Amino acid sequence: MAFEVELPELYTVTSAEYEAIHSAWCKAIKVLPDYSIVHKQDWFVREQYRPELQKDDMSFLSRSFERHFNERPYLNHSCFLFLTKTTKERSRQQSNFNTLCRGHIIPKEIRDKDAAAKFIEATEQFERIMNDSGFVRLRRLTSDEITGTATSAGLVEKYFSLSLEDTACLQDISLSAGEMRIGDNILCLHTLSDAEDLPGYVATDTRYEKLSTDRSDCRLSFASPVGLLLPCNHIYNQYLLIDNSEENLQRFEKSARNMQSLSRYSRSNQINKEWIDEYLNEAHSLGLTSVRAHFNVMAWSDDREELKHIKNDTGSQLAAMECTPRHNTVDCPTLFWAAIPGGEGDFPAEESYYTFIEQAVCLFTEETNYRSSLSPFGIKMVDRLTGKPLHLDISDLPMRKGVITNRNRVIIGPSGSGKSFFTNHMVRQYYEQGTHVVLIDTGNSYQGLCEMIRRKTAGEDGIYFTYTDESPIAERRIRQSITLIVITLTKWGLPKPKRRKAIEFALEYSAWQRSFHSSPSRGKPCTWRREAVDNFNINQRKT
Repeated sequence: MAFEVELPELYTVTSAEYEAIHSAWCKAIKVLPDYSIVHKQDWFVREQYRPELQKDDMSFLSRSFERHFNERPYLNHSCFLFLTKTTKERSRQQSNFNTLCRGHIIPKEIRDKDAAAKFIEATEQFERIMNDSGFVRLRRLTSDEITGTATSAGLVEKYFSLSLEDTACLQDISLSAGEMRIGDNILCLHTLSDAEDLPGYVATDTRYEKLSTDRSDCRLSFASPVGLLLPCNHIYNQYLLIDNSEENLQRFEKSARNMQSLSRYSRSNQINKEWIDEYLNEAHSLGLTSVRAHFNVMAWSDDREELKHIKNDTGSQLAAMECTPRHNTVDCPTLFWAAIPGGEGDFPAEESYYTFIEQAVCLFTEETNYRSSLSPFGIKMVDRLTGKPLHLDISDLPMRKGVITNRNRVIIGPSGSGKSFFTNHMVRQYYEQGTHVVLIDTGNSYQGLCEMIRRKTAGEDGIYFTYTDESPIAERRIRQSITLIVITLTKWGLPKPKRRKAIEFALEYSAWQRSFHSSPSRGKPCTWRREAVDNFNINQRKT
């Protein structure tokens, strides 16, 4: 069973939410039957931004914005999940035997219809648990999406060509003692297949120091260094091999007794016995499920000099997770074969280590790129990590999702940080989408924008009121005009009778203000005007 996985966006998940995602993965994995394999495959492929210049109604500035980011490189992330049912014998096979050596690709035990039906039912439960979590979404892939059609490449074909494009073509595969090549690309593989290479402590998330402060934490998943933070073409494979937990624990009990009997011959046997006892005690006391796990980072490049840097970057990112980097050249072809979508049954047993579900899931990547909003209303921003342009709705969509309860905004920053520049950018795009805009400009920061709009609309829009020494504008007159404009715009969506009444009250309010400030008595307006103001305030509270 193959699924496309939708993960939360980078830098948007809190520590409590990472805990919830981790809990959902653990619950979903526990519903799978024995001798199942969970394979999560994260693709990170370098691509270049292609601007959207085919729209006819684009303004000069919008078109210039798109051209500025033409061919901007970024790392595209896609995540897939494969659930495979194997047998007891198949799960124990090593790298010296695989499907190519078998007379039948599908084992006889898998042909049992009842076993297949139970596995499909378990995968449906798995999918529902993950989708109900509210953070991770699974979409089951169709057969055409996996194997491809006559006009588009499937996931298997894309894997063999190391490309996610629909027009991917198959490449020659070369195997030698020192390296593996796919077309012009040379592969390098780093593996986490031994418990000694793992850190002494794992967690669901970790603090990202670059964007954290003394008062706020930016959290990322524990395995984020080998995800989007590794800026090269690579695939991060995560395997969980579910055996019969009781049989695993019995095997460890037997091994502990053997170590006990041999402890007087070697101190290392005594230490190994203590480690096994600790593993068994934790399994029995906490009710944990014993599984096997494996993780590897498969990177590639067509330039040998760049490949050297990629090896160093991958090793340093694994070291940042407090793992021991292990560059694996011997088992690269075997692990490449086992990572084929649907080929997880050929995973070599000697490349896995024993652990628990909770600890293994901590090494899953749990974030993806920023995504553009589906709403047509929004503004253009860029990805914080790569600078790729994005379309974001910061008003309507967050309101519908319940993220915010109002559309108020405040832009804070030191002098010269770009507050006015960003506001010009935002106001222009809102105006081009039909939004009413009223600005009070105290530093002539938006006069150029208004002038551009005024020339484009032949004076219908972009009206800019300013003052000179000869004709100053009093503050109260500005307040009166702005009050009338804002009230008229905010009440425009009301039915005509209510809209007319609101505008009439606004006019009465402005007239009262003018007469109040021009009256010699200053403070004794007429009674009927005071009543009009009181009625206006009451209607404002009601609406």
